[in-house]
Amino acid sequence: MSELSKDFLDLCHSVTAKRPKTVIDHILEYGFITTEELKDKYGYNHQPRAVRDVREHGIPIETFRVTGSDGRKIAAYRFSDVKNKRFRKLSGRTGLSKKIREALVDKYGCKCFIYLEEIDERELQIDHRIPYEVGGDGEENELKPEDFMLLSGSANRAKSWSCEHCENWNNIKDRTVCLTCYWAYPENYSHVAMRQIRRLDLIWQGQEVNIYEKLKAEAHALDKEIPLFVKEILEREMNRKNTQS
Repeated sequence: MSELSKDFLDLCHSVTAKRPKTVIDHILEYGFITTEELKDKYGYNHQPRAVRDVREHGIPIETFRVTGSDGRKIAAYRFSDVKNKRFRKLSGRTGLSKKIREALVDKYGCKCFIYLEEIDERELQIDHRIPYEVGGDGEENELKPEDFMLLSGSANRAKSWSCEHCENWNNIKDRTVCLTCYWAYPENYSHVAMRQIRRLDLIWQGQEVNIYEKLKAEAHALDKEIPLFVKEILEREMNRKNTQS
């Protein structure tokens, strides 16, 4: 890929994290990488996340379609317009991530912003509130902690999947849409990936697990799914309070 500039290649070689480095090195050698290769050759079951890691280092990646080994069309990824100067802006971002993580932990503690569960700091993943693919890093040169969130691995995967199937992510690219989305601000939102949905993610930890097991057993006895059973309990309680008032 001799057409790539030295500055761009230097940026590529500066990435040391295993997952994005794997994607970058493969594209540098072969020109592109497929979802099939990411899964079968490198063992990445959530291929868009691996590619997103590359984008978050400021390296432009585009998606196109190729024919997989089974004859079906699959996604493939290659560098997009490297003349776009946006990638330069994120050089040295790794050190900033550590500072941002520390600032968020100091302010909010070691908990997932989506599920609100307390987990080990080493397991928390830092993520843009507004996806980088939509909002970049804003107009400021300095990254701000309030533009990021800490997520558990499962929350990050759920957010990635939902965002990557959102019309705003794929076509509209309007950051104001993301500002009112559950995945950016779960404490104050009006939609979930542009769908009129409301979510309540509940976690039972420690001694609370006993309560969950009781709910599960009772729901099973009534032949109901736990989410529906919990909704009915909440609805009955709301109705009871409304009746008393």
